[in-house]
Amino acid sequence: MTDRSDETPEKTAAGGPSPLALLRAARDQLVELTGLYPESLPRLERTDEGWLLEAEVVELARVPETMSLMALYEVTLDPDGLLTGYRRLRRYERGRSDRR
Repeated sequence: MTDRSDETPEKTAAGGPSPLALLRAARDQLVELTGLYPESLPRLERTDEGWLLEAEVVELARVPETMSLMALYEVTLDPDGLLTGYRRLRRYERGRSDRR
């Protein structure tokens, strides 16, 4: 596997980072700051200030896996893909579904 962290991010035709490059950069920066590796990145949205995404992580692994403690983090990025902030939105057991 190639380490892409030292490479120039992929660019779109408009000159900004591609969505894939943004997701990679956000994932890598979140891991470095928290030590938590995202299992999924269910949301990516452009904002006036840059980008907003959500990352789902395992905060506490348990056996069986359905009892693991998960968390959803909101991550903000500037237009170039540099992390400007993050916060935990919620925690839940992996086996629990959202209330509707």
